[in-house]
Amino acid sequence: MAFRKIQTKIDGVFIIEPDVFRDDRGYFMETYNEKAFKEIGITNKFVQDNQSMSAYGTIRGLHVQLGKYSQAKLVRALSGTVLDVAVDVRRGSPTFGQYVAVELSAENQRQLFIPRYLAHGFSVLSDYAIFAYKCDNGYYKPAEFGLNCFDKTINVDWKIPASKAILSEKDKNAPCLGDFMKKVNLREYE
Repeated sequence: MAFRKIQTKIDGVFIIEPDVFRDDRGYFMETYNEKAFKEIGITNKFVQDNQSMSAYGTIRGLHVQLGKYSQAKLVRALSGTVLDVAVDVRRGSPTFGQYVAVELSAENQRQLFIPRYLAHGFSVLSDYAIFAYKCDNGYYKPAEFGLNCFDKTINVDWKIPASKAILSEKDKNAPCLGDFMKKVNLREYE
């Protein structure tokens, strides 16, 4: 089995394309293999798997856990289609405030690897989508923060009309990047 790693414009964010073996019965693929991932330079030890189901127009995110509680993620769509987004919130990074958006679907079988210290979210482009992700650190609510998904300084094109967007109350009230950076003391979470 092999995985192809495609570098995006943000250091450490990779599109992962697995080998998919198709025949008249359907298909088979590995979605994760520790040895094969090490061979392509991803050495994170994943400790938690999460899954969600969402309807068209749902935007989940942008979320980040800080300091020692930060999480790297390996994400994919099990059914349907999502636009997956990673925003660089690493102070001093040459791509600070920039984002990568990748369409992930059950059809294209792509995955996205998002390193620690990046905000993450996705929008659902199909009638519904089942989304799964591996995390290399557990969830820790006091270290979780969100960014406003409609922050004009980041300017993500979620590929759905804003009038059709479905957000949680937490995501509706998340601060913009500038306010987030002023508000959060990163040392508090180290």
